Amino acid sequence: MEPNVLSRLKKVAGKQTTTLTHYGRKTGNPHEVTIWFVLDDDKLYIGTANVNRQWVRNVQKTPKIRLSIAGENFEGKARFLTDRAERERAIAAIRRKYWMFRPIIGVGRVLTAIGLMRTIPDRSR
Repeated sequence: MEPNVLSRLKKVAGKQTTTLTHYGRKTGNPHEVTIWFVLDDDKLYIGTANVNRQWVRNVQKTPKIRLSIAGENFEGKARFLTDRAERERAIAAIRRKYWMFRPIIGVGRVLTAIGLMRTIPDRSR
C-alpha cells in the first residue's frame, strides 16, 4: 500500500463505518452500502456474516471498489480471504475494534453452523 494512502487510512481508522461503493454484476451500476471496517497494520478489512448479500456477490464478480470514510475516499480492488490464517487475523482485528458487538457476531457463527448462513470456503488447503 502506498505510504500516503496508509497515512490517510490511519487518520480515519477509528471511525465505525465506511461507505462501500460496489458495482452491479449485471448492470455495472454503482451501489452503496454502509459497513464495518478495520485497519490492521497495512491491511484494511471489510466483512459480513452473510456472503449471500448483494454487495458480496457484486464484489465477487467485479472487485473494483471505492470506500468513503469520514470524507476521505479510497479506491482499490477487493479480494476474498481464502487463507484460514489471514481470515482469522481479520476476524480477530474486527473483534478487537467492535468488541461491543461480540454477541451479534456470535449469533452469526451459530447461524452459519446450523446452515442458515454460509461462509466463503477455505481454499488454502
